[in-house]
Amino acid sequence: MNAIIEAALNIVFESDDEEENLERVPRPRFIRDRLEHFTDMDDKDFIRRFRFTKRGCLHVLELIEERLEYPSDKNYAVSPINQLLLCMRYYATGYTQICASDFNALSEATAHRIIHRVTRAIASLYRQFVYLPRTEQESLETQAGFYSIARFPRVIGAMDCTHVKIRSPGGQYAEYYRNRKSYFSLNVQAICNSKLEFSDVVARWPGSVFDQTIFDSCRQRAKFEANDYRNTFLLGDGAYACRTYLMPPMDNPVEPEEILYNESQIRTRNPVERIFGVWKRRFPVLALGINVSLENCMPIIIATAVLFNILRRANDPQPGDDPALRLPAPWEALIERGQIMRPYVEHNRNGRRLTDLPRRQLINDYFKTLVELHP
Repeated sequence: MNAIIEAALNIVFESDDEEENLERVPRPRFIRDRLEHFTDMDDKDFIRRFRFTKRGCLHVLELIEERLEYPSDKNYAVSPINQLLLCMRYYATGYTQICASDFNALSEATAHRIIHRVTRAIASLYRQFVYLPRTEQESLETQAGFYSIARFPRVIGAMDCTHVKIRSPGGQYAEYYRNRKSYFSLNVQAICNSKLEFSDVVARWPGSVFDQTIFDSCRQRAKFEANDYRNTFLLGDGAYACRTYLMPPMDNPVEPEEILYNESQIRTRNPVERIFGVWKRRFPVLALGINVSLENCMPIIIATAVLFNILRRANDPQPGDDPALRLPAPWEALIERGQIMRPYVEHNRNGRRLTDLPRRQLINDYFKTLVELHP
């Protein structure tokens, strides 16, 4: 009896070994016929699947085509336009890279390389398309845009943070990336203008880090403190402390001028609250979660911000929602998931709350005058 059992086990183990050996045998190379989505799809299907128009596609391609070209057409090289469309399909769905590869008739390994190659090419355009005003004329135009919303003076940017879901990075520091809503994320700081264009994006901080900490460590804080932007303001929410250049809302406004200040501040800050929703709906991978390694998540966030600005300046229309996209929750819930606010109160070394003198001066010098002129 024991001999029979031993013989049966040997057969099982031998079959397992044979399967392992079969898996180790390299698969023969197979080249599938390449799909030409640009020419095969009509305009309506194209924008629904790739989140930009054909005109917008050609505009973006013109900016990065040289970076995507291969030295030769040997080994069935993928054309620059098909590389771009593969990457855009990944941004448009947030599905795994193998799904994007199947959609474009490529292997998963090739799709992986292309997605990150295109992402790096687009992200390299950051300084060309994402910036705060660089000239006095640009600054005045930006201030005028914000002033037209609710008469808040001297504003060149509205600032806030949003969380982009990622997979656990693993390792001893993984829990730093778990935010207050208990999922892993990057806390992304953004500054925008009144036209819903990004002026600055910081995408390297773990989800547990507070908004104020990110701003205190960023390059733009040093520039504002050096007065590089000439006595202008950033607007932020209650997560930020008051500075000579940073105006958050008041906690408990009482006087008419304080109430007017808060109303104007909140309405003028509205573009940065809207831009996150518009950005994530154009590139659903940001709302659904980026399921790649941590070092590849950050370039994807930057690349989508650059693309967002390029397409808005090219007047490429915001695409409608894709009904075929499998959402785990309604869009409103997905956008809300990325907003995590923590009120911030700054104290000095003696534990006393720092004065809001810059904000108080603005209220007394400007908003009180508005109240007196229009009681």
